[in-house]
Amino acid sequence: MLSAEAALSQFRRGLVIPAMPLALHEDRTFDSQSQQAVIRYYLDAGAGGLAVGVHTTQFAVREIPGFLEELLGFTARVAKEWGTRAAPLPDGGGPRVAPVMIAGICGQRSQAVAEAKLARRLGFHAGLLSLAALKGGTPDEWIEHAAAVAAEIPVVGFYLQTAVGGIALPREFWRRFVEIENVWGIKVAPFNRYATLDVLRGVANSSRPESVAVYTGNDDSIVVDLLTKHRFAVGGGFRTVDMVGGLLGHWSCWTRRAVEVHQACRAVDRDQTGAIPRDLLTLAAQITDMNSAIFDAANGFAGCIAGVHEVLRRQGLFGSTACLDPNERLSPGQASEIDRACSDYPHLTDDEFVRENLELWRS
Repeated sequence: MLSAEAALSQFRRGLVIPAMPLALHEDRTFDSQSQQAVIRYYLDAGAGGLAVGVHTTQFAVREIPGFLEELLGFTARVAKEWGTRAAPLPDGGGPRVAPVMIAGICGQRSQAVAEAKLARRLGFHAGLLSLAALKGGTPDEWIEHAAAVAAEIPVVGFYLQTAVGGIALPREFWRRFVEIENVWGIKVAPFNRYATLDVLRGVANSSRPESVAVYTGNDDSIVVDLLTKHRFAVGGGFRTVDMVGGLLGHWSCWTRRAVEVHQACRAVDRDQTGAIPRDLLTLAAQITDMNSAIFDAANGFAGCIAGVHEVLRRQGLFGSTACLDPNERLSPGQASEIDRACSDYPHLTDDEFVRENLELWRS
């Protein structure tokens, strides 16, 4: 397992971090074999971290007594064992690396602090802090809440889109949030360009913009977020804020391709005018189109988690598309949209990579 210092260093450099979905049998009991397979898949695909207990995992894991602890512990054990194996990555990708482990943290103060303590005890490096439970609160209350959690574990802020339960968080909140000493970074996921700029401007106007890593969570704008150098006027000069990586539900499937996309975006010299290849902008639109099918944009994201499950089921990594809420399922027509996306953009799938290694990951 990585030390805290090594984890922070890797996180700041920029990583592919899948938001891990929950593997269930058709009867909605935990499918440990499929969960193990998908964790191994992420690490062999080149992901540098894992996020567990987050929106894609389903916040409802907390409604089953003891299950959050079981899931966090299981993921940490599998990742530690697989991430430190001597065997090279498939296709000669080099040795596996131990991942940065991030646990979702939710709820009111007592619950959030307890989850932070649990995550730290189980070996997680940081907590992705959702403020959804504080809806109706004030920025002062949100900052106090974040500081209390950061006293227990390093914190990554989370701007969750309002369509799936998040709350609107103003620019000044983000400036103050970054001032909390134990904040590692922010996952920017409002699916809204204005709100995304609020976060980035807040970071730029803080006293420690270089100390936090900003990650895109905007599954509808992944490549553009990673390519753009955001430049803001601050104090008579200018500051730039880049998104160095992604912590994404979209990256929890077809993860091998996600790693390649991230590498291509990070290789672009954003200081040089006109240096962005047009092919990357075409790729950006294609990935957004794929995401619209997986995340069920046509139906207000009702099937976004089930859509990820469906891709993993088709590949053999998951045994079912079941979610904890029996009403959470693919929307009418969503499966056909996923068919279309796979047919239109086969270069963005990694089905062959999964097929070659599935037996090993499920063993």
